[in-house]
Amino acid sequence: MTALEPVPRRLLRDEAYDALLEAIVSGELSPGQKLNDAELAERLGLSRAPVRQALARLAGERLVVSKPQSFTRVAPVVAQEIHDALAVVRAMHALAVRTAVPRMTEAHLARMRAANAAFVRALDSADPTAAIAADDALHAVPIEVCGNAALAETVRRYTPLLRRLERRRFSSSAARASAARHDALIDACAAGTPDAAAELTGEIWGELDAEDGPEA
Repeated sequence: MTALEPVPRRLLRDEAYDALLEAIVSGELSPGQKLNDAELAERLGLSRAPVRQALARLAGERLVVSKPQSFTRVAPVVAQEIHDALAVVRAMHALAVRTAVPRMTEAHLARMRAANAAFVRALDSADPTAAIAADDALHAVPIEVCGNAALAETVRRYTPLLRRLERRRFSSSAARASAARHDALIDACAAGTPDAAAELTGEIWGELDAEDGPEA
């Protein structure tokens, strides 16, 4: 390894995407609100090109709706779309865990424990954005270990549609149950019991479906 390797840096379109996604999830940009790429670019301190790229990505994830030469708006919250996406994401995470458990090392388990500790700290700080990031980090471990690129892409494709639901849960006292479920999942992974771990994963994601559904 050499010290003169390229320094990783994020693309501006990814920075724009993260900022716009957070604004949509937090409600700063509300469902139905019109979006102007020039205004957004000015607010973000970016050129219009990365903002347009970010909006196109969000449109592909059904968080933005756009009609060429007409309008771009924050997508409405459609309960059926969210529940459909949740069913897919839940199944993919369960499959990832079932496949990953026999391959997990202590280092993988340590990453999951660290992520859950960060999740609890985020709840203590009433920081749902940090809680979502920590939850992502925990569930990313089995996805990485299972090595299924199609599964990982499916999760990446449909998870953004669930962000508003995750934020609602992680802003409430019910999130404490998620932390306990995470501990149980890590214990099942450590015990080498893929069926139990997959069942717990399904329960964890099923808790989102138990939230009061958004209005269509």
